[in-house]
Amino acid sequence: MIKVHRVLVSRLVEALGDVFVGGYYADKVIERHFKAHPKWGARDRRQFAEAVYEVTRWWRWYWHLAGLPDVESLDRSLISPGRIWLVWGAYWIDFHGESSGMPECQGLTPEVVERRRNTPVSPAIRASVPDWLHGLASAELGEADWNQLIAALNLPADVFLRANPLKNTRDELAATLDAVDIASSNVPEASDALRLERRQNVFATQAFREGLFEVQDAASQQIVPFLQIQPGQKVIDACAGAGGKTLHMAGLMGNKGRILALDIHDWKLKELRKRAARNQVDIVETRPIDPKTLKRLRGTADRLLLDVPCSGLGVLRRNPDAKWKLSPEEIGRLRVLQAGILTDYSRMVKPGGKMVYATCSLLPGENEFQVEAFLRECGGEWEFEEQRQWRPDREGFDGFFAARLRKRP
Repeated sequence: MIKVHRVLVSRLVEALGDVFVGGYYADKVIERHFKAHPKWGARDRRQFAEAVYEVTRWWRWYWHLAGLPDVESLDRSLISPGRIWLVWGAYWIDFHGESSGMPECQGLTPEVVERRRNTPVSPAIRASVPDWLHGLASAELGEADWNQLIAALNLPADVFLRANPLKNTRDELAATLDAVDIASSNVPEASDALRLERRQNVFATQAFREGLFEVQDAASQQIVPFLQIQPGQKVIDACAGAGGKTLHMAGLMGNKGRILALDIHDWKLKELRKRAARNQVDIVETRPIDPKTLKRLRGTADRLLLDVPCSGLGVLRRNPDAKWKLSPEEIGRLRVLQAGILTDYSRMVKPGGKMVYATCSLLPGENEFQVEAFLRECGGEWEFEEQRQWRPDREGFDGFFAARLRKRP
């Protein structure tokens, strides 16, 4: 029998309560528990984090395997510690093929779970997604396409690194990491990308502290090159966040030119400034974005990246709790916001300049439909050049969309 410490499972049940009752983000909950239990070894930390993510990913399915009423699976008032124990017990049996031996899971046996596994349920329960999301994605993508996508999205994501070209090459980074027993392989589709052979804590390495790399998915790494930036240009990253793509811009520009990183959240820009210092990037200027900023920057950018707020469906492998926090109303709000950003922010591009509209969504309503609507409204000023989409079921990366437009001279 595979051993698991009761204290660790108790903390796990507490963490899942934080996610599904408290509404906290899974990664933050894991981080908080790691800080609260500094004596946990690497095995315990790995087992804890893996279980939190897997139970969160398959919550609705494990809730069914635990024999609980489906209609109550997301009702915060009905998600008790006792029920979470049963959900964890179903996960344990599904993952390890044997009972956990915990008294809280008494009666939950492999035979019982197998019987429930063979009970017919809706496709949404089996895929462990909300009914509304299954319906929306099936309508926009086609049911067969969506089923293929969600199967890939329900798998854990690989870890990808992006070498900082201002400090080292991809091959040099691979050698540096190999010297501390972190094995990696090249990713042909992205020139600076490495895929880790197994998940490890790369943030504790000297290489990370020296700014030799950033953690960034291989699809995300292909957005900035798609913008076709050049050294010496003025580039605006208008939804910069904590700056992963901003730093990629600086690397591709050889730290020559000017990058304006804009965001509505100052705390994200503060984190960007810290990361820029670690990467030895000095061409980035951060500014909070507001109507005055938009007006002052009108017609000044050679290149503009709009990595807009979106549903995040393309990164469910990394953020499985996002599907439980989304709602149809939030999707509608995001689509209105995306259209507004495209219309208003695009004015910052100078004649002859280029813009990339990007999301980490897989829904056409957030992607190509937004671009088509923008071109119908402003097509006299803009011409379409190219669009690309990356899918976890095809390339094995996160789901991303990008369209490049050129402003007519």
